[in-house]
Amino acid sequence: MVRTRFAPSPTGFMHVGNLRTALYEYLVAKSQGGTFVLRIEDTDQERYVEGATDVIYRTLQQVGLKHDEGPDVGGAYGPYIQSERKDLYKPYAEQLVREGKAYYCFCTKERLESIHAADSFGGYDRHCRDLPAEEVQRLLDAGTPYVIRQKMPLDGATSFEDAVYGTITIENKEIEDQILLKSDGYPTYNFANVIDDHLMHITHVVRGCEYLTSTPKYNLLYEAFGWEKPTYVHLPLIMGKNEDGSVSKLSKRHGSTSFQGLLDEGYLAPVITNYIALLGWCPKDNQEIFTLEELEKAFSIDGISKSPAVFDYDKLLWFNGEYIRSMDAETFRENAMPYYRAVFGDAEKPWAVLDAILQPRISKFNEIPALLAFFKELPDYAADLFVNKKSKTNLAKFSGNAEGGDGDARAARRLADRRDPRRADRPRAAARGQERHAALAGAHCGGGPDRYARRRDGDPRGARPGGGAAPSRGGPRKTERSPIMLERYGYKYE
Repeated sequence: MVRTRFAPSPTGFMHVGNLRTALYEYLVAKSQGGTFVLRIEDTDQERYVEGATDVIYRTLQQVGLKHDEGPDVGGAYGPYIQSERKDLYKPYAEQLVREGKAYYCFCTKERLESIHAADSFGGYDRHCRDLPAEEVQRLLDAGTPYVIRQKMPLDGATSFEDAVYGTITIENKEIEDQILLKSDGYPTYNFANVIDDHLMHITHVVRGCEYLTSTPKYNLLYEAFGWEKPTYVHLPLIMGKNEDGSVSKLSKRHGSTSFQGLLDEGYLAPVITNYIALLGWCPKDNQEIFTLEELEKAFSIDGISKSPAVFDYDKLLWFNGEYIRSMDAETFRENAMPYYRAVFGDAEKPWAVLDAILQPRISKFNEIPALLAFFKELPDYAADLFVNKKSKTNLAKFSGNAEGGDGDARAARRLADRRDPRRADRPRAAARGQERHAALAGAHCGGGPDRYARRRDGDPRGARPGGGAAPSRGGPRKTERSPIMLERYGYKYE
């Protein structure tokens, strides 16, 4: 059965690259009916960050990557925290010493630093590799600090097969005698990985391609113990776009690179998962929008690309908008309500109307407060916004009329006076309005002069101002004209 493990170090936030590794580990297992294991590798005590383990748990929960075995759920191959497995590693290292495949190294830190400064290779010069057994025992009895190093081949090459990159070969002269056990008794990352992967029956190791060159070290350990090697799946780099159009390895200068940072910017957890799944893997049918369950069914190792993937924040934003628009009404309201409350407080508003307006338009929910801010405080609008640029009015006219001048404002007031039936102090205007109303009623109801017929028959009383009869457009043109507009065009009522 396929068994994969996600083995992060608790050194801070969950980076995009870490999350993709976790996702691919999960998908490799679940797509083949296997088991997904969480293991916390906290052997690097210098980089350990308090609370980082909780960040790992919370992130996996938020994106839906449920592990089958782990520190919090248990399993048959625990403990699943390396610091709790410390006593397991030393016996394996000492076994290799007894078999002549490893040795005690007593070199001081100062000596190692001088070697690295003088040697262009920068590797260990194997000073303690062939120390006489008596000298080794004397130093041990004296309590001299030591590390245990593996004896690497001095010539030839080491090759391995990767599921993505194919055959990889490294010259052995490029591989230094790696440390297995540090002076503080803790195993190194490589050594602990191999021991734990073997004891936990891990079948597939999924990790970034930056580990390609160190993989021979892992395989030489497997060979030293006589253990079966796992299947290696190395993932392409994740790149970011620079301002000049070039790309480089994704870093903070490109934008948020942690899962929590992306959440804080308004991206949804399922969107981040969906998008990250496509950073290095291409589905066979070019589908882009996936649920996690759909990814489990569609994922395959042969779809992983060798080419670097570019993290495109614009594309991520598009994904976020698509997810929002595909939400049902209840889910949208649930996500939008905290932002509604940020604007309106506890007041009740026509939420359904707001939902209908906003859902097709927003790409992030945190855009809502800015879009609704005018409900809270009406902004100052420039006066020229109220003037139709195609009309003959302008601000000067409106300003003059407001001060009692002639022009459009007084005309507008006269028009309003004529239309307003409440102006009883204007009997003549009221009388005229009644007469015109009666004439219009007759025109439409058949009880008065038919001005439309006059127009059609060439009656001069129905002629249009400027001469000529009104054209016929398939029958009488029914319209609702005000009395004032009709009078303006020269109509008289009998």
